[in-house]
Amino acid sequence: LDMDLLTRGAGFGYLGSTITSLIYATFTFIFFALEAVIMAMALQLYFGLPLGLAYLISSLAIIPLVTFGVTLISRLQLWTQPLWLLLLVLPYAAIAIKDPGLYSNFITLSGSSEHSESFDWRLFGSASTVCFALAVQIGEQLDVLRFLPRKTRQNRWCWWAAVLIAGPGGIAPGMLKMLGGAFLAFVALQMQVPADRALQPTQMYLAGYGYVFTDMHWALFATLLFVLVSQLKINVTN
Repeated sequence: LDMDLLTRGAGFGYLGSTITSLIYATFTFIFFALEAVIMAMALQLYFGLPLGLAYLISSLAIIPLVTFGVTLISRLQLWTQPLWLLLLVLPYAAIAIKDPGLYSNFITLSGSSEHSESFDWRLFGSASTVCFALAVQIGEQLDVLRFLPRKTRQNRWCWWAAVLIAGPGGIAPGMLKMLGGAFLAFVALQMQVPADRALQPTQMYLAGYGYVFTDMHWALFATLLFVLVSQLKINVTN
C-alpha cells in the first residue's frame, strides 16, 4: 500500500489523495533538508567549507545511494550499525570514567532562565512540545516495520518482539536520546561553548569526544565520522 491508495481508501478521492501524497512528500523533503543541515555543519567544522557548498554536498551525496534500492540501504544500515553504536556510546563512557561528577551536576542543573528554579507552566509547555513530537514520530516506525518477514509459528516471538520494540517501545530509546542530547549540551556549556552553539549536535559531540581524545584533531575527526554515519543512515531512510 502506498500513500495514494491509503488516502483514496480513507475517502479523500483521487484528487484528494494526490494532494495528500504531495503533502507527505513535502514532509519527507523537510526532514531530508533538516538532516542535511547537521551533516553540513560537520563538514564546515572539519574542512572549513562554505556552508552553502556543504549543504549541496550533503544533499547530493545521498541520491546515488538510494537509486540502488532497499537492498543496498539495508546492507548499509547493517554494516554501519556496530561503528555507529560505538561512536554513540564512547563519549558517555569516557565522561563516566574521567569526570563522573558531571552526571550528578547535570541532574541538579536548575537552568539559566530567570525563574528556572521554580515551576513555570510556560517552560513546562515548551519542554512538552518536544516530548509530544517524539511520541507522534513513533508512528513513523510503521515505514520500517512493514519490511518485517511474514509471521510464522517459528518466528512469532521474534516477530512480536520486533513490533513492540520498534513500535510503541520506540519511546524508551527516544527518551534516552533526549536525555543524552541534553547532557552533552550541558557538557558543551561547561566548556564555555555559547548557548546558541551548544544546541548543535556537532558541538555536543565535539565536547563529548574531548573526553575521549586529548588531541582535539582526533576529537574533531571522531565528531565528523559520527555525524556522517548518523546522517547517512537517516537520510537514505528518508
